[in-house]
Amino acid sequence: MTLPAPHDKANTVRAMFARIALRYDLMNHLMTFGCDRSWQREVVRRAAPPPGGRLLDIGCGTGGIAKEAWGRDPSLEITAADFTLAMLQRGCNGAWRQRLRWCGADALSLPFADDTFDAVTSGYLIRNVTDIHQALAEQCRVAKPGARIVCLDTAPPGRHPLKPLIDFHMHRVIPLVGGVVSGDPLAYRYLPQSTRAFKTPEELADAMRTAGLVAVAYQRRMFNTVTIIYGRVPVSDVEDAARG
Repeated sequence: MTLPAPHDKANTVRAMFARIALRYDLMNHLMTFGCDRSWQREVVRRAAPPPGGRLLDIGCGTGGIAKEAWGRDPSLEITAADFTLAMLQRGCNGAWRQRLRWCGADALSLPFADDTFDAVTSGYLIRNVTDIHQALAEQCRVAKPGARIVCLDTAPPGRHPLKPLIDFHMHRVIPLVGGVVSGDPLAYRYLPQSTRAFKTPEELADAMRTAGLVAVAYQRRMFNTVTIIYGRVPVSDVEDAARG
């Protein structure tokens, strides 16, 4: 599969996630050997929204991170936003329709006022947007001073003793299993190809600093193929000076 051109990427990605929405959570669980839930919990822990605060989960998919946040603190006001309607419909079933605020939204032009949220999270969003810097700038814009922004995404594995096995899993096993489980093998060829072409954690950290975040750091998971990267919106001129 050839990766979509930048001008086609948004529509291609939206259509792809619409096709796999029904089996999306199951495939994530299978691909990560059951680690996806622990990573979502870590994202919420890193975001650390205050009790009763507002959290935005952008690119929420079926709402995995948002649901973990609610389970951790039901007093939170949580907005789960995505630009793929089928994913939102899959996520907001049953009681979740009332527990979270579900919103159709483009990550490059968020429909929220400045300084609205106490924390912003995303899962597998940044790799799929057409403009990483605009997506991060929008997250910074809607976050309050001092808010934490936390991104969970895949990452190029780089050098690793198990790289041949990692490559086999990503480029052979995932497309095969994805095709059987979801009925859409093309979608699960896109995953390893887009991961290989994505920014390294170091490059993504630099992009977050450029967007204005301070105290940026990251942790790698699953043989370096997954990254949890986080930073904080500055709250004072002192932090602004330190960032510069």
